[in-house]
Amino acid sequence: MPISSRAQQLAVAAAEAASDKLAEDIVAFDVSEKLVITDAFVICSAPNDRQVKSIVDGVEERLRGLGAKPVRREGEREGRWVLLDYIDIIVHVQHSEERVYYSLERLWKDCPVVDLPAEVHRGRTRLEERGASGAAS
Repeated sequence: MPISSRAQQLAVAAAEAASDKLAEDIVAFDVSEKLVITDAFVICSAPNDRQVKSIVDGVEERLRGLGAKPVRREGEREGRWVLLDYIDIIVHVQHSEERVYYSLERLWKDCPVVDLPAEVHRGRTRLEERGASGAAS
């Protein structure tokens, strides 16, 4: 079963909110065929802990406006990798170092990419510039 329209709406809104807070390398995957716990992953990163927290706050505020509240939050205290579980989508906001190390894109590369607005992709190539594309392969 492909991604639900609600999950699509939330994933786009989360990506836009992250972009507004200058998140880097924003991508969303339709994991609905691989996982029963959610329809989509939204993954983004930031160069420091303060910005990770700012992105998390921005995503929560935007999705709250759509009537969505996270049922689970992990990693906020450390600010290195914060996970927001909205059931329909899971948002991963990672410090850039964790993003390179864990390489979630590699794990989900067989899943379809969720279409996001063009302005969301403005920082997309920064991950490749840091050498992440070959670091975890």
